Amino acid sequence: MTAISSISPVSQGADGSSKAGAELNANFDMFLKLLTTQMQNQDPLDPMDTSQYTQQLVQYSQVEQSIQQTSTLKDILASLSTQDLAQSANFLGKRVELDSATAGLSDRQPAQWQWQAERPIQTLSATITDAQGRVVETRELDPASMGSFAWDGSLGNGRTAAAGSYTLSLGALDAAGQNVPVTIRSTGVIDEVATRDGAVTLGINGQGFPSGALLRVIAP
Repeated sequence: MTAISSISPVSQGADGSSKAGAELNANFDMFLKLLTTQMQNQDPLDPMDTSQYTQQLVQYSQVEQSIQQTSTLKDILASLSTQDLAQSANFLGKRVELDSATAGLSDRQPAQWQWQAERPIQTLSATITDAQGRVVETRELDPASMGSFAWDGSLGNGRTAAAGSYTLSLGALDAAGQNVPVTIRSTGVIDEVATRDGAVTLGINGQGFPSGALLRVIAP
């Protein structure tokens, strides 16, 4: 008799559950045609094993349920993402502190950071790098245990850095010349709230930060 090979589950690609559902229906129709043909042409002395077809039908049912569950889950995630976006909109216009040493520099607003050292320091040097990791500016700062730093993009050669993403690193030494760990956090006013790839991002000076990086909302 004509044999029907084992049927593999339909995988879900980047096109989503609608494409997977269409493939499932097409393959299921083909399976039924093959099954009908085999039943019409089976050998009476060697009847087909119905348990194999039952297993294949169960397999298809499981795949179909999986596709439906995935579609439902996507709808739930989309709904949650919309709710998160609506809630995050309350941060528009608020000054915040982010768990990031990277800040945005725009033509209207400087890049801003805050820092805090673990113990008193004697000297403090700042290094600013661009998005490609290139050093664009270095300068000495007031060696306080905590403070803030705003950079308007001015460079030592008299030019001004282009708007973009910049990262601050600090080198701190105590009176004995030992390195002092320093925590750096970027600050700024949120001027945009958006969703990208299903996640809410907070826009500051043209740069997007994940909402999970938000540490504190600073009073005016």
